[in-house]
This record gives sequence, C-alpha cells and structure tokens, in this order.
Amino acid sequence: AALTAAEYLAYESDLHVLVILTDMTNYAEALREISAARSEVPGRRGYPGYLYTDLSMIYERAGRIRGRKGTITQMPILSMPQDDMTHPIPDLSGYITEGQMIVARDLHRRGIYPPIDPGPSLSRLMKEGIGKGMTRFDHKELQAQLYYGYSEGRDFRDLVAVVGSEALTDRDQKYLAFADRFEHEFINQGDHENRSFEETLDLGWNLLSEFPEKELKRCDLETIEWARKHGVYTNL
Repeated sequence: AALTAAEYLAYESDLHVLVILTDMTNYAEALREISAARSEVPGRRGYPGYLYTDLSMIYERAGRIRGRKGTITQMPILSMPQDDMTHPIPDLSGYITEGQMIVARDLHRRGIYPPIDPGPSLSRLMKEGIGKGMTRFDHKELQAQLYYGYSEGRDFRDLVAVVGSEALTDRDQKYLAFADRFEHEFINQGDHENRSFEETLDLGWNLLSEFPEKELKRCDLETIEWARKHGVYTNL
C-alpha cells in the first residue's frame, strides 16, 4: 500500500518520493510462516524458494518511468539474524539492490554516529556516479586510499589485542592512529553537523596528511600535488 501511494505521488503528481521500508526481515519471516502453513517446499533456511522474486518485485519498484518527472527512492532497512551477512535476507537484498550500508554494533557502543562500517558496506554502482563532472576528480583515488588506510588500521588494532602496541613499528602505529581518527572525525557526525561533500573530501585528505607521500600508493602523483597545492594534504 505504501509503495502504491508512493507511485501515485511520483508518477501522477511528479514528486520525488523517499520510501523507507522497515523491517524487511520481519516481512521475510512472515513470508516463511505463510509458506510453511501452505506446506510449500522450503528453500534456504526454510524460506520459500520465491523469496528472491518476492523481494525483487518490491525493491525494483524504485526508480523512474520514462515520460514522468517524479522518482521513487527506496531505503529498505533490515536486521541481520546473528549478524550473518550470508543469511538469505541480507544476502538477497544486497544482490538485488547492488549495495548496502552496514551498521556496526561495535561502532555504536563506542559512540560513533552514524555507526556505518565502511568495511562490508559497498556500492557496486559507485564508479558510475563519482569522479570529474559528477562529484570531484579525486574522489575515486581518495576513497581507495582511505579504505586501504582504515583496513590496515583495523588489522593492527586486532594485532594489538594479541601482542600489545609495543610490537608495532612506527608505520603500524600511524595506521592504528589513523583508524581511530577516521572513525571519530570522518564517520562520526554530530546531530547538527552540516558537512558538505567538498568538506568531506577535504577532511579525507586532512586525515591522510598523517602519512608521507610514499604511503599514498592508491593516488596518482598529480592528484597528491593538487591536494598539496590546495592545502588539504599538508604532509611535506
């Protein structure tokens, strides 16, 4: 009913509509119960074999129609049973929607808001929507470098839990500190913080200023020089 109303507003009234669907896990659980009551042949983990088709018929109602000015944007929300990303519901949802944002309990417990974990979060269509003429020419390289630095820092954080920080080299310590700063300064945003896209990219360069140029292996030299000239990468 909500999607039908959204379609009317978008395609008859030419509005841009945001539809929040929550919780898709509850919907799939209800679908499983109905399927069991009908004695249908179960699929993965007892869910009906048509779960993929059913979910895709919901998710694919997002978008636009040729000749109409309005659009529908969906934000499906679901909980992962036992935090298992291979569970049929998040697995199929991620496959259909071409991406997902994962909310992490650990970040939430440490006061990071919004607690979005960049590691497992992804967008398979990102490369089609970033770069020169869309966001900024350095976006792709900067994203790759930030992702690498954060992943390295998290790996060293796990290592510290086993061998202690004394076993880390100076380089390792920098990545460890970078991961903490990335979470508290880049991911974390205050309730009333109004950070523009340009400011977010500049903040990424500011965080990378902890590292010498030789560590920025995912950025071209021309891009690094541009960032240095514009005062956002300050490591000399």
